[in-house]
Amino acid sequence: MKRLLITFFYFLNLYYANSQTINSNVIHSMEAAIDDSSYPNIHSILISYNNKIVYEKYWTGKDRKESVDLGIIKHGVDSLHAMQSISKSITSACVGIALAQGKIKSIDEKIFNLFPEYKGQDTGLKSTITIKDLLTMTAGLQWNEDDYNSPENNEIIMGDSPDPVAYVLSQPMVSTPGKVFTYNGGATQVLAAIIQKTTGKPIDVFAKEYLFTPMGITNFKWTTTTADNSNIPDAFSGVYLRSRDLMKFGLLYMNNGKCESKQILPASWVKQSLTPYIIADDGSDKDFGKSKYGFQWWMFDDTIMNRPVPLFAGVGNGGQRVFVDKDNKIVVVFTGGNYRMPGRYLNPYNILKKFIYPALFKKMKA
Repeated sequence: MKRLLITFFYFLNLYYANSQTINSNVIHSMEAAIDDSSYPNIHSILISYNNKIVYEKYWTGKDRKESVDLGIIKHGVDSLHAMQSISKSITSACVGIALAQGKIKSIDEKIFNLFPEYKGQDTGLKSTITIKDLLTMTAGLQWNEDDYNSPENNEIIMGDSPDPVAYVLSQPMVSTPGKVFTYNGGATQVLAAIIQKTTGKPIDVFAKEYLFTPMGITNFKWTTTTADNSNIPDAFSGVYLRSRDLMKFGLLYMNNGKCESKQILPASWVKQSLTPYIIADDGSDKDFGKSKYGFQWWMFDDTIMNRPVPLFAGVGNGGQRVFVDKDNKIVVVFTGGNYRMPGRYLNPYNILKKFIYPALFKKMKA
């Protein structure tokens, strides 16, 4: 009964906050568009304005878990949902924490200093790859993730490899490190291996102790590919979180590394992470124009309702998104089940632009 009362008053307060901050007519139009499948298979949307959740809704929809079809299921407050490539942004946060602890000496360190077991690959241009090059996906390695339905997709091959790190580092060089962006989940997997090397803890254990628990995140999962004999969790796509906890992660970056009064990430790391280091021409949300990339975060610039809207985002296959607008103090979370459906990749952004910003801006002072 106590839990039911807490839930009741939470949603009562949420409704009140909603009515004060969001134009309900626009939000009802958004919900109708989702319900009639104009935007199919959205599982959740959460909106935070000025550090308060002012909207939260879950839908029933088709989903999968670790490539197993779950059919049509009901999603809710306590549902763990695949984050897909938002896992990369979470891995980046763990790198920042390990750096602050002195476990990682510098992001300019050459990666082969940490992997003597792969010294056979430590030659030529490859020997100059740094941790920063992995963070910015500019390692210069040949890599193709264009089509996740293709058996030639390098991330899929890596996932089936008994030693994913060896597979990544064995790829030929095609450009000078630090110069050319190539979307590469393998780079993120090597970052997780670096965390394990330098801290002595697998990334899921490290994240639980130094990122999730301090943020009050107690329910999460981090998968490990069964073929991976190194037992390094899937840093490129393996995290499962509740939508509310993904919101906490977005708010952490909006608030310069703070969660409530706790400084969990150094503010300097957040600033570095959200610095656009490279133009990235294969981001999911191309309507923003040329995407920019930081430390496993995407950055976009747009104008909505005649206002400049600079956004950064964690982006995951299937419709997983956390959009952060520091200037307007807005964080928006999406989860969805549109895996490997490129035609639906823009749906979260289109909802953001067509409904969520108009609903907020009509209530916010000019």
